[in-house]
Amino acid sequence: MKGNSLALRLLISSAAWIVTILAITAAILISLCNNILEASFDARLNQYLENIIARTAPQGTHDIRRPDDDGEPLFSKPLSGAYWQIRPQDPNSEPMFKSASLVGETYKTPSELGIKPDERQLRQTYAEGPEGQLLRVLERDIDFGQENESRIFSISVAFDTADIDTEARYLTNIIVLTLALLGGGLLLATFFQVRFGLSPLQDMGRQLAAIRAGEETRLHGTPPSEIQPLQEELNALIEANQNVVERARTHVGNLAHALKTPLSVIMNEAASQEGEFAGKVSRQATIMRQQISHYLDRARIAAQIRPAVGVTDVGAELTAISRALKKIYEARSLTLEVECPGGVRFFGEKQDFDEMAGNLMDNACKWARSSVVVRVEQPAVARGERTFRLIIEDDGPGLPESFRQSAVKRGQRLDESVPGSGLGLSIVADLSHLYRGSLSLEEAAGGGLRACLMLPAA
Repeated sequence: MKGNSLALRLLISSAAWIVTILAITAAILISLCNNILEASFDARLNQYLENIIARTAPQGTHDIRRPDDDGEPLFSKPLSGAYWQIRPQDPNSEPMFKSASLVGETYKTPSELGIKPDERQLRQTYAEGPEGQLLRVLERDIDFGQENESRIFSISVAFDTADIDTEARYLTNIIVLTLALLGGGLLLATFFQVRFGLSPLQDMGRQLAAIRAGEETRLHGTPPSEIQPLQEELNALIEANQNVVERARTHVGNLAHALKTPLSVIMNEAASQEGEFAGKVSRQATIMRQQISHYLDRARIAAQIRPAVGVTDVGAELTAISRALKKIYEARSLTLEVECPGGVRFFGEKQDFDEMAGNLMDNACKWARSSVVVRVEQPAVARGERTFRLIIEDDGPGLPESFRQSAVKRGQRLDESVPGSGLGLSIVADLSHLYRGSLSLEEAAGGGLRACLMLPAA
């Protein structure tokens, strides 16, 4: 996924939501488990407390009894973490009785810490034990007086919280592990859900790339109902563009046909006459035909606004052009070499590439003394697009630097000593510009002219 992709945004937002919800859920479950464990622990301590109260109540006399420790062996084991003590209501008084496990030590009761009793007349708190351990303490005030006599005693039970802490950690680990696995599963499911949900858009992107490459003419398939209007609009846009292209080509063809006949008549009439006037008319009519051909070519390329303009095999076309030029210049015994790696393709129409490459190669053959070298460099990325370079060198007289810019201007002809319209370089420059490419002229290594044509690669 790319940094600015829709899939990544959906995945991050879903992940943030899942993590937040699971974190809140974990906090709530851990808190509930701790409360349940504490309530269960308090219920156990309350049973011990009620048992001690029952065994402490006086029988027949006003004196309370010291309860035995038979109910829980830990009360007899020194510093076992299970303790009880009985003291008068006065918090400053010393305990009257306490479990053998305290071995002369005491612990703070809730009443000493200022804890108020609840609706069950219980006081509950955490306090430090004889060995620094954390104790859970339950305390209740009991009046053992008879008739109008009030004899209130504080009876408390304390247990080490190590066991409850161990259980709480165990449950916490279980909850965290379970929710972590659940979160991982949800994230994985979200990932596949996003990929599956966005797959129609990816398929549409691949089809658009195929249309741009000239392999398809419209979008196919039945996308989900939410995307179907988009596909229909895109197909309508492609069809509208194709109609525009066809109309433009029809108009261009009609214009070419309409102008060709009158120009032919003028040129024939001028050729049948003698004199300076007839020669001038013939030359101007020839220039008009060349200019019309030039601008019709530009109009034809400019009209190609449809997404797909075709794909051309560069190596095959260069081989065909060189074969034709060798026959044309056979009498001069020119050496014409073509070097093109396999797989290089021009992103455009075949006739346009033939016109650009043919003009440059023909120009090189006209001026070369003995050899012309045509070389294609592997596609590279320029201005964010794949491009390749077509380099054509000859060993002719070359072109002065001051004339190289003029050579690619429209309708400009630098020399009339060789046959041709002289518009080849300007046509190549115009066509390459329409394909977002470029044409540059440099001095070749052997002193001739080096033409570098950069074009889009498929």
